[in-house]
Amino acid sequence: MSTSTTASVSTHILDTSLGRPAEGVAVHLSARSGRETDWQALGGSATDADGRCKDLPDLPEGTTHVRLDFAVEAYFEAKTAKKQADAQQDAPANRDSGPAVFFPEVAITFAVVPGEHYHVPLLLNPFGYSVYRGS
Repeated sequence: MSTSTTASVSTHILDTSLGRPAEGVAVHLSARSGRETDWQALGGSATDADGRCKDLPDLPEGTTHVRLDFAVEAYFEAKTAKKQADAQQDAPANRDSGPAVFFPEVAITFAVVPGEHYHVPLLLNPFGYSVYRGS
């Protein structure tokens, strides 16, 4: 919950290749108090069955920039392993011998102001992603 001196952040992930929430994706939160300052790791969480991180750490007073790091490679590797175990021969998943995911990590950096809440949804598939400020 944000106060007049801090901002707050929440996120969720939708796997658009499945049309379902992405469960079990590790998310790490970092903050800094200006463009020239170092990032401070605040902690992290993992997405739940609804694709949401409900327990991200609070932002420290004076935060001006936030970075969310999504570790998506392990999520897609698990999905690929399950598909292979199920012996599904889905053409898009097997179109080449490349990795299961093109972007192994997604790092989103954004500016914040005190007193505002920032919900940052990630729309994800193995070969691309989109992000926006939600509500």
